[in-house]
Amino acid sequence: MASRLLHRLRHALTGDGPGEAAAGPEAEQFPESSELEDDDAEGLSSRLSGTLSFTSAEDDDEEDGEDDDDGDPDPVSAGDRVAGEDAGPSCAQAERSPPPDGQRGSQLLTRQLQDFWKKSRNTLVPQRLLFEVTNATVVKDPPSKYVLYTLAVMGPGPPDSPPAQISRRYSDFERLHRNLQRQFRGPMAGISFPRKRLRRNFTAETIARRSRAFEQFLGHLQAVPELRQAADLQDFFVLPELRRAQSLTCTGLYREALALWANAWQLQAQLGIPCGPDRRLLTLAGLAVCHQELEDAGEARACCEKALQLLGAKNPHPLLAPFLEAHVRLSWRLGLDKRHSEARLQALQEAGLTPTPPPSLKELLIKEVLD
Repeated sequence: MASRLLHRLRHALTGDGPGEAAAGPEAEQFPESSELEDDDAEGLSSRLSGTLSFTSAEDDDEEDGEDDDDGDPDPVSAGDRVAGEDAGPSCAQAERSPPPDGQRGSQLLTRQLQDFWKKSRNTLVPQRLLFEVTNATVVKDPPSKYVLYTLAVMGPGPPDSPPAQISRRYSDFERLHRNLQRQFRGPMAGISFPRKRLRRNFTAETIARRSRAFEQFLGHLQAVPELRQAADLQDFFVLPELRRAQSLTCTGLYREALALWANAWQLQAQLGIPCGPDRRLLTLAGLAVCHQELEDAGEARACCEKALQLLGAKNPHPLLAPFLEAHVRLSWRLGLDKRHSEARLQALQEAGLTPTPPPSLKELLIKEVLD
């Protein structure tokens, strides 16, 4: 079954699927419709078996209402809760881990897709991102109940790196779709979205159909340059992870925060998000702080060096002096050359562009408002 999905995704990426030459421009851009209400449910469930790890609640067959924001007045906090599920075994999702057999099927498909990326890295075919729902969990968070979809994000990048992951619920996808429709009526006209259902939202059949629809929905958005650059799409992928990582860092849960900062950094690299340097700098600040608190001075210094390369000669930037100060301190600790950073920091202080001593990375990280 995994080979069928790989075959379908390869055609979507390369555009060499059967009959595509006779299709119009819109058909070439969107090789499949993501509206799955009319699909054969049994066939779809078969195609997804071995790929989707589905963990259900005891009463997942009950005919409940819509499985999302009913009774959830704060969509931002809902996004934060979703992002927290990615943090690792210490988070609540560990209690609802998928069955081992499902995990093996998902990992098999992920390896096949990564092999496909490796083989196509040197081709002239434009490379699109691949999205795979690897886990779907029914979450009971009284008074609400919803399905949490975990997606692997695979694309150009280091060939042996594991895919980045995000966890989102139906309401997150729906909010993204609604916001993009308001801003991009033309490009969004050809992109379908799985409609809401009033009943049977928690059956394996519905979840499998929606999982495939979400994979295609994100793939279609990534295929349109105008939509790929949209701020709402960038926020959908990265903002919940950054908020949750910031929260964990501020509360001293550095190991859990480190996993989220690293995942956010990988997402930004794979997605090629043109959101300016600030989010990347904030991510590097989070990585540096966590590595430092976990007694890994070498990795913390490397993060500072990446940030200083991104900043270049930009004077003044709020994060420049804190990164210079951290680089000087970590270089001294490791017995490495710190003269250039030291001289640059001193010049900023003499020009009155930063206080003496400058604020630490951790202080700025705590005060930063992510919007």
